[in-house]
Amino acid sequence: MPMFEPSNRDGIVGFDGGGDGHVLDLDTAVKDGVLGGGGVVSVGGVVGTGGGGEKLDLRMMIEELDLSEVPSVFICPISLEPMQDPVTLCTGQTYEKSNILKWFNLGHFTCPTTMQELWDDTVTPNRTLHHLIYTWFSQKYLLMKKKSEDVQGRAAELVEMLKTVKGQARVQALKELRQVVAVHATARQTLIDKGGIAVVSSLLGPFTSHVIGSVAIAILVNLTLDSESRMSLMQPAKISLMVDILNEGSIETKINCTRLIKMLMEEKDFRSEIVSSHSLLVGIMRLVKDKRHTVGVLPGLSLLRTICLHEEARGLIVSIGAVPQLVECLLSLDNECLELALFILDALSSRPEGVLSLKDCSKTIPNMVSLLMRISESCTQYALSILLSICKLAPEECSSIALDAGLAAKLLLVIQSCSDPVLKQQSAELLKLCSLNYSDTIFISKCKLSRTIQ
Repeated sequence: MPMFEPSNRDGIVGFDGGGDGHVLDLDTAVKDGVLGGGGVVSVGGVVGTGGGGEKLDLRMMIEELDLSEVPSVFICPISLEPMQDPVTLCTGQTYEKSNILKWFNLGHFTCPTTMQELWDDTVTPNRTLHHLIYTWFSQKYLLMKKKSEDVQGRAAELVEMLKTVKGQARVQALKELRQVVAVHATARQTLIDKGGIAVVSSLLGPFTSHVIGSVAIAILVNLTLDSESRMSLMQPAKISLMVDILNEGSIETKINCTRLIKMLMEEKDFRSEIVSSHSLLVGIMRLVKDKRHTVGVLPGLSLLRTICLHEEARGLIVSIGAVPQLVECLLSLDNECLELALFILDALSSRPEGVLSLKDCSKTIPNMVSLLMRISESCTQYALSILLSICKLAPEECSSIALDAGLAAKLLLVIQSCSDPVLKQQSAELLKLCSLNYSDTIFISKCKLSRTIQ
């Protein structure tokens, strides 16, 4: 039988865990507070390890903590996850028991790390390492619980303070509450349980300063609002304040306003006249067009898409000049934003004034043609629908421009390659519409299709 010698790589010192030959970095263990200190951690009457009291479940602690940085000696080399039941092989390497047994069941009789053949298939429980893992996670977990309890208590105090304090004290309490709920889920739940949504919502009104309004909105967008809370926020004075802040606030505040208004629109009793506001739509378009802060494009387009679902608001969107502004920025958008913008333009093309505005914009046809079969099937669908609408409005004028932009070749590509029968049918319809004004020879020449047909 070959003689086994423990590895001494990376400066790791051998540590005897009851005769199991495990290799452990003692400096790491001491540094992280795993060794020393009595091995007992108690918070709120819960004992982490050793002594009496309720023993914490290691699996539960690992799942709830979900830490990105864990001492490397705690990680199973197979799964790269923290070990819960570490066992050591005759080679001195340690693994999670379930993982190494699966390795053996697959017919492997080697050490996965060193690839040495095993002269003994015994797996020895590494109780010392298990104790260190348990102690380390217990300390982290109980510290997290303690912080969570502190945060919950502070959130409750701040909600009570907001009921009484005024002026600068109110601003400071709001700002602290915003920081707490932005980071801690437990604080958000405490705020909800203590009636904090109603308290914060009550601060929004016709005489609210933009400072308080901005912070209050930043808190509300981090919460799960029930139907009653949404209905309360849909009061005209509160919506008016949100619109004002959307037009005048910082980029962060503008994004928060769009997110909150979008949340309110999810309410089944939402009144569409609320978003039929010239000032609101202008504010959204400013956010979408802001080249200095492109982070606002996605939330702005997302809200505008939701508003477009209300047909009565589409005419007002067209009237503020949204169509040429959206067409102008199409080719500079990322794929997600592009799909939103095309959806909006397609929705607006259902209105007479919308399709007319699309036709009058010189970049509409070239941009739509260039997007066919380029990004996604959804983008192709919206672009094709828009092209159909404007070519039906002015067949001779628009067909000529579209063919010069290379539409025919793109349509043939859709017909040949696309799996959606509706898109194939629309492409054939548009191709036929474009050919009606020309003889076959002129049509083929204009489309530069002779080589393709041959």
